[in-house]
Amino acid sequence: MKETKEIQQQEETVQIVIFKLGEEEFGVNILQVREIEKLDQGITRVPKAPHFVEGIINLRGEIIPIVDLRRRFGLTLPEIGYNSRVIIVEVGDALVGMLVDAVVEVLRVPVSAVEPAPAITKGVDAYFLAGVAKIDTRLIVLLNLERTLSSEEAKELNEAELG
Repeated sequence: MKETKEIQQQEETVQIVIFKLGEEEFGVNILQVREIEKLDQGITRVPKAPHFVEGIINLRGEIIPIVDLRRRFGLTLPEIGYNSRVIIVEVGDALVGMLVDAVVEVLRVPVSAVEPAPAITKGVDAYFLAGVAKIDTRLIVLLNLERTLSSEEAKELNEAELG
């Protein structure tokens, strides 16, 4: 019996940053998150940027492109609100900000609770997803950041901002 408890305690986990888009909860692996920022400054629009790019911000001297996840996934677009945040993530060699409605929490999730994503989950194409985490009665959609914004797209955005 003691061995069973030790095995359960040693179960592999992953830390996930949980955020909201509308009423739905999504998550990204904390190892890909550099920081989370309030929208204290304005987002500068960029001409001829892809439809899902909200614009750019200057974060301590570094220009970061901001991707509106609602636009990227084809969801309805509310106004940026008091709880809106930008999650700065690493995609390949580039930094990208993801505009979200709110950051909920950081949660340690057992790897065994993560399952492959169905074809369409909460209105988002499975192409963008890494899986779905089942935690009690919650379903948290986990994003595949490399597909949400490919490293090539991220580099192009960063180069366009600097050029």
